[in-house]
Amino acid sequence: MRLWNFWVNTLILSSQYNPPRFIELLMLTLAIAMLIIATLVPDEPYLVLGLSFVVGSSMSILVREAISTTDHAHPASHQRRITQFTALLLLGISIYGFADLVRSR
Repeated sequence: MRLWNFWVNTLILSSQYNPPRFIELLMLTLAIAMLIIATLVPDEPYLVLGLSFVVGSSMSILVREAISTTDHAHPASHQRRITQFTALLLLGISIYGFADLVRSR
């Protein structure tokens, strides 16, 4: 029971401390779950929903990183560039996945 209490308190604190990152984490977690389900059950709605979650979270990450231009928000410039690169990579992969879905129909 203490383990559950720890995780619930951690989720509550992280959602209060930085809500945009919490929503992005939640969207990416749901995207992973939907893409795993789409791998096991070859249904298109799971794949479309998973790819949409990836597009939404990567766009949110890119907008958040573009807005936070102050250096005190992101002291390490290389960490910011890695975050932007990862978001762009995820966005590109998901757009490619959507294009492949449209083309295969």
